[in-house]
Amino acid sequence: MTDTREQRIAGALCRGGSLALENSEYCRAVRELTDYLFRADLGPRDVTAEAVGTRSRSGIATVLAREGGVVAGVEEFALLLRSHGLRVEIEKEGGETMRPGETLLRAEGSEMELLSLERVGLNLVQRMSGIATAARCLQQRVKELGFSALVVGTRKTHWGLLDKRALHLGNGGTHRLGLGDAILIKNNHLALLAGTEADAAPAAIEKAWKFRSESAFIEVEVRSEDGARAAAQAFRRLRTSISQDYPCLLMLDNMAPDAIGAILDMLRRENLWDHALIEASGGISEANVGAYAASGVDAISVGALTHSVRALDVCQRIS
Repeated sequence: MTDTREQRIAGALCRGGSLALENSEYCRAVRELTDYLFRADLGPRDVTAEAVGTRSRSGIATVLAREGGVVAGVEEFALLLRSHGLRVEIEKEGGETMRPGETLLRAEGSEMELLSLERVGLNLVQRMSGIATAARCLQQRVKELGFSALVVGTRKTHWGLLDKRALHLGNGGTHRLGLGDAILIKNNHLALLAGTEADAAPAAIEKAWKFRSESAFIEVEVRSEDGARAAAQAFRRLRTSISQDYPCLLMLDNMAPDAIGAILDMLRRENLWDHALIEASGGISEANVGAYAASGVDAISVGALTHSVRALDVCQRIS
């Protein structure tokens, strides 16, 4: 049975299933980031914790939600705490909904460690929960309006794979996990090949096609109807030479919804629609995401989900 467009776009751009601590690559990324953040925060020592006499005492820390949202970052915080000899009990798993006042995790051990690790750990939970919450809110907005477009993040991230995991926990698409994950030919790549999109896009796709076995998908960014037509024609020509389905995407960048709708109409008229999945990108927010979803695209990428997300309010209490 042939997959629907919705299934095909999810297969290409929802790549966060492997981002868990059981994955050695992801676990290493978490350890490296949290170790760096903690060393940078600690400096030579936590003079405040020493000054109030916490070195030899044991305590219990409770991490609490102060606003509602989607939980993310608790497993990463727990890993940091455990690596410093603390006992941790997770109360809310990543992806679950949290309400104000609910406990996310408890940790027990040295008060010195609990206090010194507090800010780095809370920053993890606050940022990752903010991303997960924003992604779920946008995806729900699209669904409530009656559209099937997938909301995805971009590589405009501060914390790399951790931000991608937060998107995944919020039911958003991750897009590429990194430069080695998939082929995304952007305007600067095209500029190296030819003077116009219509000439450069097919040439780039032809060059990239031989690398498809090493790539989750091939996508090309275009900003004109001529570029979109030429890229889709190249995808159609190359797809007929293989027996299996392979994800081929067009990114329509920095276009208004009506211009995108016109390009989608052209693709249908010229028998190109079935040969390319369509992503809209550039300047998309909660205010206009409905208009982009209504244009008929398969995916909507929103850089603001990671490059300027608002952190959720989470606190730690020690007893």
